Amino acid sequence: MDVTPLFRPFKLGQLDLRNRIVMAPMTRKLSPDGVPGEDVSQYYRRRAEGGVGLIITEGTTIGRPAASGSSSIPNFHSPDSLVGWAKVVREVHAAGSRIAPQLWHLGNLRAKGTGPSPETPSEGPSETGSGARAMTDADIADSIAAFATAATAARQIGFDAVELHGAHGYLLDQFLWAHTNGRADAYGGDAARRTRFAADVVRAVRQAVGPDFPIILRFSQWKLQDYAATLAGDAVELEQVLGPLSDAGVDIFHASTRRFWEPAFTGSSLNLAGWTRKITGRPTISVGSVGLSGADFLEQLLGESNGAPLGTLEELLRRMEEEEFDLIAIGRALISNPNWPNAIRRGDFQALFPFEKSHLASLA
Repeated sequence: MDVTPLFRPFKLGQLDLRNRIVMAPMTRKLSPDGVPGEDVSQYYRRRAEGGVGLIITEGTTIGRPAASGSSSIPNFHSPDSLVGWAKVVREVHAAGSRIAPQLWHLGNLRAKGTGPSPETPSEGPSETGSGARAMTDADIADSIAAFATAATAARQIGFDAVELHGAHGYLLDQFLWAHTNGRADAYGGDAARRTRFAADVVRAVRQAVGPDFPIILRFSQWKLQDYAATLAGDAVELEQVLGPLSDAGVDIFHASTRRFWEPAFTGSSLNLAGWTRKITGRPTISVGSVGLSGADFLEQLLGESNGAPLGTLEELLRRMEEEEFDLIAIGRALISNPNWPNAIRRGDFQALFPFEKSHLASLA
């Protein structure tokens, strides 16, 4: 199997990657009082030593009282946390990888009375039945400033890029999605107007970090509360969402899907990252069940999946060779095997897929 497409260098501005493999952001809740400790820095260092090109950290919350739903989620605004993140950066760089923090605000998905500021009401674009309040203009302005402040800190302590979490039904996505954005002001309405908040965040971050610091935006069709949700029903609607975000200063779009091989729209085999690249001309990151024998990890562990992991790897390599997207994010496979990239490069597939021995034997 020719794995060359995964190991070509990638360069965009000051972001210089040794390969096309990205560690996907995955929530851990292992930072007491929001401060990432030595265990966090070693967790990311192991993945860097394992050969990952770019690490995107777990979601880390901006300096907004309603942003976090757990005191164990790392933040990106307290002095102690920034010291911890600086140690993470040093460890990852020493092992040869690049790293970007994912900046996060949970929005109205934050459960009432949770997080380091339990007395603060949850917030989002519109009031919800669960007690979240609609954000005022002042709330919006403060949140935009908090994203910019966090991005500035990321650059100052040595990160190589920054990712804004605009996916899965969290705050930025709540403004983008018609189902959660019922505002009648300039931040609500048609698809273009619903992009304003996210675009304003991107513009503020760009102004804060300068022209050469890469900004990644993660977005998705699906939401945690609705896997079948769509931001866009076709490519025309997707362009209405992505165009203003691209114009605002997004360098790389991270198109989150649950299965990378599934087409975004009928009539084309392109996935969401492929369509995003075609529409915007920007580099894209794809993601979704890479390295698993099925989209459900529990099925794989129990041996109940009918999928073949090497088949999905072959499909990934084909799409990357055809330049459908530029980078591929790996999530669950890197949890179980920090050395996934190095094993792929060596062709040591048995180390990657211990649950599919019969399929592997047929390739020997």
